[in-house]
Amino acid sequence: MNIKILTPEFVVFDGEVDSVLLPGKNGDFHIMKNHAAIVSSLVNGKVRVFTNAIQNENFAKFFTKENEKNSVFSYSINSGVVEFSNDKGIILCD
Repeated sequence: MNIKILTPEFVVFDGEVDSVLLPGKNGDFHIMKNHAAIVSSLVNGKVRVFTNAIQNENFAKFFTKENEKNSVFSYSINSGVVEFSNDKGIILCD
């Protein structure tokens, strides 16, 4: 599935991922391939991208690798919104 993470200043990420874990108002929620269409607000927390590697150096500099055992990369946000449908998601955040 394809995820784009955008801020008002720049593109944080644009690429294929296995899944993404997002900080929602009522708790974290996980979006995986073939997830139902969703639009949701996001709160202060970490967007966690599950992928083998972030190949693009321009995107990799924004992420922190959670640990060496799994392929989870995180990016901290203050707030935002996510729209996901047909295995494509856009996360607008600050």
